[in-house]
Amino acid sequence: MSHVNATLTPRTRLRLARLVVEQGWTCAAAAKMFMVSARTAGKWAERYRCEGPAGMADRSSRPHHSPAKTPPQTVRRIVGLRWRLRLGPVQIAGRVGMPASTVHAVLVRCRINRLARIDRVTAEPLRRYEHHHPGSLIHVDVTKFANIPDGGGWRYLGRHQGKRNAQHTARTRTGYTDKYHANIGTAYLHTAIDDHSRVAYIEIHTDEKAATAIGVLHRAITWYADRGVTVERVLSDNGAAYRSRAWLAACQELGIKPKKTRPYRPQTNGKIERFHRTLADGWAYARFYTSENQRRAALPGWLHFYNHHRPHSAIGGQPPITRLTNVPGHHN
Repeated sequence: MSHVNATLTPRTRLRLARLVVEQGWTCAAAAKMFMVSARTAGKWAERYRCEGPAGMADRSSRPHHSPAKTPPQTVRRIVGLRWRLRLGPVQIAGRVGMPASTVHAVLVRCRINRLARIDRVTAEPLRRYEHHHPGSLIHVDVTKFANIPDGGGWRYLGRHQGKRNAQHTARTRTGYTDKYHANIGTAYLHTAIDDHSRVAYIEIHTDEKAATAIGVLHRAITWYADRGVTVERVLSDNGAAYRSRAWLAACQELGIKPKKTRPYRPQTNGKIERFHRTLADGWAYARFYTSENQRRAALPGWLHFYNHHRPHSAIGGQPPITRLTNVPGHHN
């Protein structure tokens, strides 16, 4: 295919062909002028005679017939093994009786050469999307973390010591503890993340009721507005809080269009699901906390790091805040 700096662009080919056909130049003379071979000059002159200026356009170099092309039934078998069993080119080649390089070429042609592009549940190629500007869509959800007992939890101290700390904490707070189960409560993190920029907002509460979710939504909208983002849509799962009439009324009051994910399809809300995993690895279980208060005190600092400093692979290795324009002090 030609490009803007090519010797023979369609316009230059037309000039060469006209010299030969209309002005009587020889192919050798025209080829010398344009620094190409006489055979090339003759080819373009002949096309001009037959097709006129339209014949100067680029054509595909793909052959008309490919006798050695992999048969369609073999392609379907390769794709089926890739989707059902997640096999690599070498393993598939052993089953279908052909070179691994041929199998790899088929997988590349079908855009399933990388397992990361295949949905783990449906085995279909992933369909990724991203809204074009901040505020076009925010994802909301609730994730839960068990509270950390005073003295530390079992992840760092082991199950025996962690259980003793949990029982002691429950006894101190409530005056009662079960021999086998110590109820020290659960932290409900109501999260919101902007689809375009991945800028996140988090609040910790003691429940996931509709009234709590609505309050978080109001404060999240205000928080985004302070950063120049006007929220237009909100995407949630089918939890009880988000299916309530109060939630729909709150969205209508705020001028936001509510949207729901398909039931039993968390991939639709995948950005916030992936954020929850980052939240768990980077904050909830990142280090040893001696109490739940200590862990909660660390959340604002970690959230600032995530929004302002942590490189995000989905947006070119830049922090999420860089996708919000005209935000004062976003590099601090």
